[in-house]
Amino acid sequence: MDDITERAALFSRAAHQAIGQRRKYSGEPYWHHPVAVAKTVSAVETATPEMIAAALLHDVLEDTGVTPTDIEECFGGRVATLVQELTDQFIDPEIGNRAHRKALERNRLAEISPEAQTIKYADLIDNTLSIVARDRGFARVYLAEKRQLLEVMAGGDQKLRRRAWSILIDGEAKIYGAASNARTSKR
Repeated sequence: MDDITERAALFSRAAHQAIGQRRKYSGEPYWHHPVAVAKTVSAVETATPEMIAAALLHDVLEDTGVTPTDIEECFGGRVATLVQELTDQFIDPEIGNRAHRKALERNRLAEISPEAQTIKYADLIDNTLSIVARDRGFARVYLAEKRQLLEVMAGGDQKLRRRAWSILIDGEAKIYGAASNARTSKR
């Protein structure tokens, strides 16, 4: 592991642990998620140490007290830019309802750098697998949103994009197949 990625792994873990953050569905320490995202990104042919570091740090601005300045000072401008590209910008309910905020976010993500889109695909893969396995009700909402997002995100690593699509489609089959089977078994 490159020095910047080692430092990013430690920084991410410390930031998420400092607030006691845990994964919503599994209860495991939250830092496992960015590690999984970084592992997926590191397998991409064009992955750079900066991309892997940004994958490890992709949720720290949203979820912890870490600031963009902290990221830039510790990891440089490129990593800071990637992390900011991956950070949700439209979270304030005053902007509108969830559907409106997600539409704004989707339009923004369609324009981020190819490197950030590659990291976002890895994030979608890990989140989709977790949500489909653990919260079938929310998965319906989540999968519809991610389908719309993948329809507009066309940059980044195309193998990873295809994998994200495949996992999304598999998730839809599990969720809607399960619902169909449940309706059939109630008859």
